[in-house]
Amino acid sequence: MQTDSSQQSERLSGTIERVTFHSPESGFCVLRVTVRGQRDLVTVVGSAAAVHPGEFLESTGHWINDATYGRQFRAAELRIVPPSTLEGIEKYLASGMIRGIGPHFAKVLIETLGERVFEVFEREPERLRKLPGIGPKRQERILGAWAEQKAVREIMVFLRSYGIGTSRAVRIYRTYGEAAVERVRENPYRLALDIHGIGFKSADTLAQKIGIPSDSQMRAQAGVRHVLQEQAGAGHCAMPREALADAAVTLLESPPPIIQAAVDDEIREGNLIAEPIDTVDAVYLAALHDAETGVAAHLRRLLQGPPAWERIDAEKALPWVEERSRISFSTSQRAAFATIMNSKVSVLTGGPGCGKTTLVKSVLFALRAKNVRFLLCAPTGRAAQRLAESTGYDARTIHRLLEFDPKFRGFKRNAGHRLDADLLVVDEVSMVDVVLMHQLLKAAPHACALLLVGDVHQLPSVGPGAVLADIIASRRVATVELTEIFRQAAQSRIIVNAHRIHQGRLPEYPPAGEPSDFYFLPASSPEAIHDKLIESVAERIPKRFGLDPIRDLQVLTPMNRGTLGTRALNSALQARLNATGAPVVERFGSRFTPGDKIIQMVNNYDKEVFNGDIGRHPCRSRRGCAPRRFQWSRDRVRLRGAGRDRSCLCLFDPQEPRLGVPGGGRAPGHPALPDARTQSLVYCGHAR
Repeated sequence: MQTDSSQQSERLSGTIERVTFHSPESGFCVLRVTVRGQRDLVTVVGSAAAVHPGEFLESTGHWINDATYGRQFRAAELRIVPPSTLEGIEKYLASGMIRGIGPHFAKVLIETLGERVFEVFEREPERLRKLPGIGPKRQERILGAWAEQKAVREIMVFLRSYGIGTSRAVRIYRTYGEAAVERVRENPYRLALDIHGIGFKSADTLAQKIGIPSDSQMRAQAGVRHVLQEQAGAGHCAMPREALADAAVTLLESPPPIIQAAVDDEIREGNLIAEPIDTVDAVYLAALHDAETGVAAHLRRLLQGPPAWERIDAEKALPWVEERSRISFSTSQRAAFATIMNSKVSVLTGGPGCGKTTLVKSVLFALRAKNVRFLLCAPTGRAAQRLAESTGYDARTIHRLLEFDPKFRGFKRNAGHRLDADLLVVDEVSMVDVVLMHQLLKAAPHACALLLVGDVHQLPSVGPGAVLADIIASRRVATVELTEIFRQAAQSRIIVNAHRIHQGRLPEYPPAGEPSDFYFLPASSPEAIHDKLIESVAERIPKRFGLDPIRDLQVLTPMNRGTLGTRALNSALQARLNATGAPVVERFGSRFTPGDKIIQMVNNYDKEVFNGDIGRHPCRSRRGCAPRRFQWSRDRVRLRGAGRDRSCLCLFDPQEPRLGVPGGGRAPGHPALPDARTQSLVYCGHAR
């Protein structure tokens, strides 16, 4: 969207003539409004819990010029009040807000009661029974609908009086209903737990305005939970109690005794779980403790008994597989094949180019001959697609395999309704967090074998837990690691350099002019890297290799902020590659245009779109916007398993110019390289 350059905040009021669109879930609405002094109807875009024709609108915002929809008023604050004119009241009642009242009964009510119609609803409801066509049921519906609308208005007024914006107020109302005011006054910190998009800091600000003391136990308990939730967001399942208390003291600026008492209260109430880990007193969020112990319990369950198929003699099976597959196994692959074929639960790990995919395909080929029923899954849609393409068998995301039910907000496949399989193969396990792994293992039947595949040297999951690494470290599960790089893979500098970086060695760069799948373009500063990167992605690479810069290229960076962060690069790449001049939707701090490359940031089970799914902005619709971000450039964690054809990896660190990796470490570079399939261009801070 194009906004007026002035960006002056203005007030606008008028009568709502038509509700073009309204989402009950988000409150987002598009209204056509009669405004005094304006000849034509004005389009107002904003958020409201409930809105109907005939109501009077008071709003604050600014004007925008939309390339598709024209001049509009974007309301930052939008207040709806009941109509006061006869015409407005009639339109309001006839809008369908009350089931059973249409244009006819709206006219009857106006002709009989006039402008006192709302007063009659509240003070003299018995008068309605005297009107023709209004019996007990219709009267009950009218009064019930009016009471609900009144409650909504009162709730919105209360929330806005404490500085809560309209869109958040709508979410609060949708969550708590008519009890919203009572719930918020009782414990505003519940908002951070119950409502997406409201964090501890927002709830804490509201609590201060309501008058909750800064040293209250309620605040201390909420702060302790917030610290653990922040740690979970960083990948941790638990936290040492001492470190938890110190972090909460710093966050809340409260005395240590209050924090220690809050931790005790949270444990007593079952919100937190305390459990010693070695010599450390650890504290978990209850849900994460349940997930972690649940994963261990279900692994113990699945380890019991032999696989569903009869024992297979690997020495006899391998020549049969090699002959029909026309491949030749290495010594390490032969040993791994034997282990997997006769283990109830096993782990297959190894770096890129070591033959994990070939081995999995061969295992499935041999078991299919034994009529073994198997299911294949991966944590993301791209990873599942790659698994299906490489094995030739159907593969699904874990969410789809477990059949998420939007109605009940849970998985249909669970301990009471388990999957129907003899073998469950899970790829890219390093990306699976402990909560999702718990749900998956819970749904595995007792006789089902389990094969977990992944590179243990990849970064752990974005969510809490390091599931693959912990399973291997337990030494309770048969684990095979492939380390030999095969001849064909060894010809790829991408694969060779991924292993070199993992080993702490510098990558090898090709001699000038030599064809390669790995290139290094030196630059001396972040600004120079930025400019060279944009030019290469937009012009040089597409021209040289005949590629579509949007479809075939992906930029990776290890940071979100700064000159080389995802935000700056996304903005520059959008301006260079998709400068259509027709932006349509402004959400989440970004302006989205048809054709933009986007990534889903949260699971949307209703639409079966999940965190990490990548696509293009398809149309000009305002509706159904879920949290998404640009995908022109992306941090390397979120893109693992995506299998990009061409990658541009952007690395720079003035403190460690040799590797060009933030902090001088090697973790960020290694996970990004294995997923690149053909060409990878690596930008570092300095040449060797």
